[in-house]
Amino acid sequence: MRHGRLPFILGFLVAPVTLYSIFVLSPYFQTVQLSFYQWRGFTKKRWVGLENYDRMFHADRFWQALEHHAIMLVTLPLATIAFALFFAFLLNVGGKGRGGKTSGVWGSSFYRVVFFLPQVLAVPVVAVLFATVYRPNESGLINGFVLKAGLEEPIGFLIERNLALASLIAVLVWQAVGFYVVLFSAGMANIPGEIYEAAELDGASKVSLFFRITLPLLWETIQTAWVYLGILAFDGFAIVSVLAQDNGGPDGATTVLGLEIYNNMQQSRYGDAATYGVALCVLSLVFAAFTLRVTRRESYEF
Repeated sequence: MRHGRLPFILGFLVAPVTLYSIFVLSPYFQTVQLSFYQWRGFTKKRWVGLENYDRMFHADRFWQALEHHAIMLVTLPLATIAFALFFAFLLNVGGKGRGGKTSGVWGSSFYRVVFFLPQVLAVPVVAVLFATVYRPNESGLINGFVLKAGLEEPIGFLIERNLALASLIAVLVWQAVGFYVVLFSAGMANIPGEIYEAAELDGASKVSLFFRITLPLLWETIQTAWVYLGILAFDGFAIVSVLAQDNGGPDGATTVLGLEIYNNMQQSRYGDAATYGVALCVLSLVFAAFTLRVTRRESYEF
């Protein structure tokens, strides 16, 4: 029976591994290969070696995009995880249940649905929604209020260079928070309630409960969330392409690598697009490996 186990396992793996190789691994290898060629789609490929990479490293838009990704890698995970942890803590540990047991605030089941709602909306829908929210006149949701409140000039969320990127990051945070509220809530649900109750009997405040119990026991979940949000920070193409002014503007203030890939493909510069794609892939892998290494801590068992 043991001798026949290996062929049996391999028989089940052949189909999924083959499909994965064809539809996932093969495009990656083809992209790396294409990055060493100049190709306009209908012409013959011409080998250029590292010329595409040299042109990319000397492009101002590439370094602008990297700067924006660096900002997003810090602000997007920090803001999203901070809000999600706060809301999840309130929904699971912020109140008192029957008999004085630790539980979520009143109406926590309803709030979970409200927080998760943005996650079920398609990204283009979210972008169109916030295009209305950020509209730079009295018809915009925010400017409509601030102008009526006495502000003389509307706020140019997407047309002012100093505000454009922050406005886009706010949209990404708004959309992502709900998913991580649910993720952290699931992690908190696995923490025995007796731990919280014993700490409260010893006089621990809600702040102490969060920093001394919840945060250490959720560390692995937070670590995973940081990696996922970092990958989201390297993306952002859909939000930027719909909301940003003048294709990554104003004056390149919101451009990202995904948008540069799209721009090169629109100009039929597929070799350059592949080069940006390779750079995006490498940066994502390096970030994930670095984050998992730096944030690694001893696991807690309970």
